[in-house]
Order: sequence, then C-alpha cells, then structure tokens
Amino acid sequence: MFKKALLSAVALFALTGHAQAEELKEFRVGIIGGENEADRLRNYQCLVDKLPAAIGVEKVSLFPAADYDGVIQGLLGGTLDYAELGASGYAKIYLAKADAVEPILTTVQTDGSTGYHSIMVARKDSGITKLEDLKGKKLGFADPDSTSGYLVPLVTLPEAIGAPVKEYFGETGFGGGHENLVLEVVKGTFDAGTTFGSGVGEFKDGYTSGNLRKMVDKGIVDMNDLVELWKSPLIPNGPIVVRTALNGDMKAKFKQFMIDLPKTDAACFSAIQGGDFTGFVEVNSEFYKPIIDARKATIGG
Repeated sequence: MFKKALLSAVALFALTGHAQAEELKEFRVGIIGGENEADRLRNYQCLVDKLPAAIGVEKVSLFPAADYDGVIQGLLGGTLDYAELGASGYAKIYLAKADAVEPILTTVQTDGSTGYHSIMVARKDSGITKLEDLKGKKLGFADPDSTSGYLVPLVTLPEAIGAPVKEYFGETGFGGGHENLVLEVVKGTFDAGTTFGSGVGEFKDGYTSGNLRKMVDKGIVDMNDLVELWKSPLIPNGPIVVRTALNGDMKAKFKQFMIDLPKTDAACFSAIQGGDFTGFVEVNSEFYKPIIDARKATIGG
C-alpha cells in the first residue's frame, strides 16, 4: 500500500514538474473582448516579438477572448499567464480566488492620475442632451464584467438620476463590449450607452485614451455624431495581472519589461494600452479594494 502511494506521489511530482517546465517555455497572454479581434491581435503582436528574449521563453501566445469573462476564466483556471483587466474584472477573480493572480502595475494618465471615467454617450441628432432626457428610454451597457461599462454606472448613476437604474430607464441591455456598444448607439439600438475614456483632453478627440479614442484613431466613429451625457467619478485604472503560480524570476523580468516599455518601445506601449499614457505605477490588491467591495455588494462574484 505504501509502495503504491509512493509511486503515485512520484508520478504526480513528475507530471507537475513537467507542467512547470512546459509553462516556462510558453507565455500565454489573455486579451479581453470588446474590440475587433484582428485589431487586438495586431496591437499585441509587439509582445509576441519582444517578450520571449526579455523573459526567457520560447514563444508568446495570444488568446483574444470574445468577452471579458473568457479571460477571467482563463486566469482562474491557470491557462493564461498575463492579462490587462478592468478593475471589476479583477474584482471578480479576487472574489472567486484571491490568490489566482497578482496585480502588479497600472497605467498613469498624461495628467498624472491613475484613474479614468465611465462616459455615457448618445447620438447628437437624437435630441437627448442630458440624463433627464433618458427617463424611460433604453440604456446600453458594455459588458457585465466591465467596470466603466456596467459596475460603476450601476453604483453611481442612481445618485445622478434620483432613482435605481432599473426603475429610471425603460430598458437596459448589453452591447457586447465597448466598441460594439458605441456602434450600437450610433445605429440607434440604444438611446445611450456607457463606455470609457480618460476624461483628459477634449471629448471631440475621444479624450487622450480609452475606447472612444481608439475608435477615433481607427476611423470608425466620428465624435461629431455623439454627445456626452454623463461622466462618472474617477475609477481606478485596471491592473496588469500575472498568474501567481509563475516563478518569481519570470514575474520580475516581465514586470521590468513592462515598466521599461514606454521608453524602449513607445509605439508598442501605446498600441497595447490604447492611447496616450505616461507609463506605469506599481499597485497591489489594496488599490482595488473599493471596486472589490462595490462588486461584492452589487453584482457579486
């Protein structure tokens, strides 16, 4: 009996050791949904080219998910090594398994802040110019796991409109990610929708970063067709997370690579972040505690 148990333990150790050796050869990058897949792959290609030499792996593989939850489940299941999440997406992981990933860095806006805003937009020709005009109308959210596209509006809009979201609006729905949501607002599927932007710079430019700016840069939205109805309080910028089980040396090398990226390859930094930022700052789970608490109190894990 003892011999059988010992052999089983040795076999398990061998399999575990093999898995660890395998994971050091390939670094798996999760890319959340909400933007055209081809664009996401193109924006992250620079990591495929540069990361192997920097962190000592044979290859970097990209895994673009159809939505936010695809990446969240990949991180929880240990099949992804790194991703950039919204704060609410990280909160969902933390509430399910607090030690699954480590938040290590977040971006810094051009004004020095480490936050951004939920931005509610409507078609300019709709005649809707303020929140009061939306009573009884259809509001679109980006994704159930989006911070700016769902959680923050759900928590902070009631104070602005004087009523719970479900009571104030005639109907709500999801647009299938930030980019598609804005396109659905332009098409008239929703009377208004919530997306995100830095809040720095001018609305007419899509601000300095965020979904609106990316859409402007790609030429798929004209800000002259939109009007801003509401801007949320400042939201903590989402974290860069790494799988906790990665060995410490790889995590340290990856973190340093990202910290250096704005200087070593500004174009790559801008591509993966989607706009103008000055760089990164270190964060940990405490930085996201308000969002974790808000998610736990409203929509749960």
